[in-house]
Amino acid sequence: MNIDKDLHHFSDHPPPPPTNNHYFIINPLICFITFVVSTTIILSLIFGYLFLLKRKNNKNVEPRTKPTTNGDMFKILNYDGRIMFEEVIKATEDFDIKYCIGTGGYGSVYKARLPGGKVVAVKKLHRSESGFLENFQNESHLLSQIRHRNIVKLYGFCLHKRCMFLIYEYIEKGSLFCLLRVDEEAVKLSWSKRVNIIKSVAYALSYLHHDCSSPIVHRDISSTNILLNSESKTFLADFGLARILNFDSSNRTIRAGKYGYIAPELASTMVVTEKCDVYSYGVLVLEVLIGVHPGDLLASLSSPSSPNITLTGVLDPRLAPPYGGKVVQNLVLCFAIAFACLRSKPESRPTMQCVSKEFLAEKPFGKPFHEITVSDLRNLDTFLAD
Repeated sequence: MNIDKDLHHFSDHPPPPPTNNHYFIINPLICFITFVVSTTIILSLIFGYLFLLKRKNNKNVEPRTKPTTNGDMFKILNYDGRIMFEEVIKATEDFDIKYCIGTGGYGSVYKARLPGGKVVAVKKLHRSESGFLENFQNESHLLSQIRHRNIVKLYGFCLHKRCMFLIYEYIEKGSLFCLLRVDEEAVKLSWSKRVNIIKSVAYALSYLHHDCSSPIVHRDISSTNILLNSESKTFLADFGLARILNFDSSNRTIRAGKYGYIAPELASTMVVTEKCDVYSYGVLVLEVLIGVHPGDLLASLSSPSSPNITLTGVLDPRLAPPYGGKVVQNLVLCFAIAFACLRSKPESRPTMQCVSKEFLAEKPFGKPFHEITVSDLRNLDTFLAD
């Protein structure tokens, strides 16, 4: 046996280190603990970030309605309901009449300047109305979901044992009804501004009837519910009679709109549909163009032998006669749409979506403006129900 050779071979391949059983038990345990701790830290960071993100986003989301132990209920956008209630009461001196800027069938409107300087319109609703609570809930919930450039924004509502009110954005100039009845203000409403008012209301109604998740019928279209701001931008207001249209008993009513604006079919059917708004809109359009409620003209339209009146003969005389192709074209279109909306049969009236499309198309009329008569436009087949 060659011992030296064997020893040399052994030295080239040293034996493995001695086995240490304790080493192999602790090593996986440390790995497991490290993994758990790392995972916990990572998850904590993720959940912490998500919590902060959600908290930040919640500042921009409407708070839910807050019932209190006294049965009060508040919903104020981006605001604490209780604080807002106290500030409104203080700002209006508990709804003193000197802050009242308007009244209606369902309540009175007050101007309130809040401590931060923001001015709002507060509509205090009457308690004496039958079914008042339902009306209040419908108006507040519907308006809180509506977002349109020509519809007054709702900031919040309060249902309290002392009073119930809605908080709207404040529109500076007030109602179209008041502006048209003051000569100085009416003259400021040029033909182009009046056309814009007519178009804006059409767009707002088209949105309510066709773009909301459930169609909304306004039920009270009139010049008192059309508001203008300092830049003469137009807003549709007052949804005190609004209902989600579902063709059931909720659309039957003994009260839907103001006298002189109510669709003729309501006298017999008592069922409110979008076509009732369309009829009221037709009356409103003529009022904007004529300058007063068009009662006499409406009466002549219902006569079998209506006089052959020219458009220039019915326009608001407080303004100079219109000049310029675009303005005249728009005025003719407004008259034609108004007469189409005033058709006695609801199914023959255009929808507000159709009206909006007609305004966008701006179709010309062949005859010179001073020769166009009411009969010419009443007999048009252009504006049909769609």
